[in-house]
Amino acid sequence: MSLLITLLQDVNIDEKLKNAPDNAYSIGVFIGTLLPFVVLVIIAFLIYRYNKNRFKDE
Repeated sequence: MSLLITLLQDVNIDEKLKNAPDNAYSIGVFIGTLLPFVVLVIIAFLIYRYNKNRFKDE
């Protein structure tokens, strides 16, 4: 249930950047928006590599 709520939340990045106290905040917002996707790509790559090596050994 909480996953569904998280997916439905609307994050307005432009509004966050308008109300930012300084330029460093915008860098943090940028990193924070990309970080989940980077983590998912790394996890997918590790699963792919693990399975590729597992089938190679058989």
